[in-house]
Amino acid sequence: MTQSGLSADRLARLDHIMASKYVETGRLPGILTQIYRRGTLVHTGMAGHIDLERRKPMREDAIFRIYSMSKPITAVALMMLLEQGLIGLDDDVATHIPSWKNLGVYATGVASLVASAPSFITTPPIRPMKVVDLVTHTSGLTYGFMNRTSVDAAYRHLGVAALTTEGGLDAMIQQLSTLPLEFSPGTQWNYSVSIDVMGYLVQKLSGMTFGEYLRTHLFQPLGMTDTAFWCPPEKQDRFTSCYQPKEGGGIKLQDDAGNSTYARPPNLESGGGGLVSTAHDYMRFCRMMLNGGTLDGVQILSPKTVALFSLNHLPGNRELADMAPPGNFSESGYSGVGFSIGCGVNIDVAKTRLPGTTGEFFWGGAASTAFWIDPREDLAVVFMTQVIGSDVRLTLRRDLRTLVYAAMTESFA
Repeated sequence: MTQSGLSADRLARLDHIMASKYVETGRLPGILTQIYRRGTLVHTGMAGHIDLERRKPMREDAIFRIYSMSKPITAVALMMLLEQGLIGLDDDVATHIPSWKNLGVYATGVASLVASAPSFITTPPIRPMKVVDLVTHTSGLTYGFMNRTSVDAAYRHLGVAALTTEGGLDAMIQQLSTLPLEFSPGTQWNYSVSIDVMGYLVQKLSGMTFGEYLRTHLFQPLGMTDTAFWCPPEKQDRFTSCYQPKEGGGIKLQDDAGNSTYARPPNLESGGGGLVSTAHDYMRFCRMMLNGGTLDGVQILSPKTVALFSLNHLPGNRELADMAPPGNFSESGYSGVGFSIGCGVNIDVAKTRLPGTTGEFFWGGAASTAFWIDPREDLAVVFMTQVIGSDVRLTLRRDLRTLVYAAMTESFA
């Protein structure tokens, strides 16, 4: 037993199982796990490679595409402006985006592949979209990759939220002003570009580009020196290659670190999925949240604001299982899970069928990265790898969670 209340032997078992089950079998190129508890970075475990083609081994300062793990960072940026009185969760979104005042809800129509903009018939929403709807993915917006509806087909046709969008976030907002909502705000949960819209709101309300706001108000104060919307040449040697599953098993190259789209600044700074980071940087972010909004004497948020991240903000305290449409993509299982401020929250441990704690908040990224923060256990975990579209994405997170909690010798909750 250690002062952290975690067993060293069981942490070694965690490393062995994750490496043998996922790296040595060729499902993941490499893994990096960090665990922080009771004021100490208790464990760092590594296996495999950051670049299989160049045989570059995993390293503690490797830079990863964190995709949707960008979302909680964007949520914190928005809440910083909320603490300044510039925005409220119950504000109508149209108060800040006037062109969205008359957004309708999809009734019928298809996305045209020849017209400059799709043509749809809409009906009025039951109520206006609120900022809290953006925060919780109950806004009526969607993602183009969903491949479920005529609305998401229109997103694909227009390239909504693409990193190459000329005009960046401003252009994205204009595109969305021409499209209907999938449903009336507050009635369903649908993974979407809502967090990218939050990035736009941060940009508009702060008078700075979104990336510059994050850099000067969040990353620099927290010492997150390797977190940004691109990887500059001087850091390229630490940048991971990204992979995807190949037919018949194993993985193949999806984005080469030596010739990556992340080697240059994007046109659109995506708060929903555009950041790269390191395990060290992301753990700095987690430690700030675990410590009630302050790290090393730098206050980002108040403890009361951070406490909101441990609460379920879905209408009527409902679960994702109650509100998500069939076939909806998510970075989480649905049972026992609600949604807080830009990330999932555990609201019924028994329903998740996993060890955990009510009020822990978490999320993951498309390349199979993951994190969670468990305030009651004074615990934060960051897991990094780089396989997009992996069929074991949720399973490996299940195993990681089980093995971390299995290493506990003491519990506070």
